Amino acid sequence: MKNLITTFCFLFLFLSAFSQEMVYQETKDITYTAHSDGYSQEKCKIDIYYPENKKDFITLIWFHGGGLTGGSKEIPDYLKNKGIAIVGVGYRFSPQVKVVDIIGDAADAVKWTFEHIAEYGGSPRKIVVGGHSAGAYLSLMLGLNKRYLSDRNISTDMILGIASFSSQAITHFTARKEKGLTEFQPTVDELAPLFWVRKDAPAILLITGDRELEMVGRYEENAYLKRMLELVGHTNVKLFELDGYDHGMTYPAYPLLLKELENWTKK
Repeated sequence: MKNLITTFCFLFLFLSAFSQEMVYQETKDITYTAHSDGYSQEKCKIDIYYPENKKDFITLIWFHGGGLTGGSKEIPDYLKNKGIAIVGVGYRFSPQVKVVDIIGDAADAVKWTFEHIAEYGGSPRKIVVGGHSAGAYLSLMLGLNKRYLSDRNISTDMILGIASFSSQAITHFTARKEKGLTEFQPTVDELAPLFWVRKDAPAILLITGDRELEMVGRYEENAYLKRMLELVGHTNVKLFELDGYDHGMTYPAYPLLLKELENWTKK
């Protein structure tokens, strides 16, 4: 009888722990930049949404879209309550600063996350960079061009993966504008993710809308990026085209992202 009671007690405790509802917290407007000017202090802030009663979780650093000229930091609603942390990043805009400076802001936000996520219960070994449109471009630039993070004493090898929603793979149109070029003058230079394809880049998830509905050439750019990565020997890159969806294809993409996060943590 005593053994039976003990068994029931252990079973009750196990089921209680298993059914415990995950609790989430959100902390807003954390400054991550070392720049002391007013504009940097205004824009270079993050919000962090994380599970309070879970440890060693995945953290997705999420860069918003807006052409590198607008927008605001965001934590996508669909990704809430999914057992992961999300760091929503704000950054400076063109023309107030150059595109290289914006990429630098993104790198500073990644540095902050690596240095502080353990304080919230997260794992520095499970950090993913991602975003939509201009935010996806920033993610690819950080993950493919080693310099931005290495300048901050972070190796791109430390990144679990890159989640890119409808990024530019050629030079971003805002960077081209800085040189007097239009969006219909495609360029591949040091401000293009394509320029930095390499075998040893982190795992990469590329998702775009329908090629006939997307912004100028986005699907084709991503298809070429995937092909070039494969040609140099990269073995963990996937591309999804969401038929029937235009540039605002984030909802159908979020479930694919969550599934890929699971795959990356199993490897």
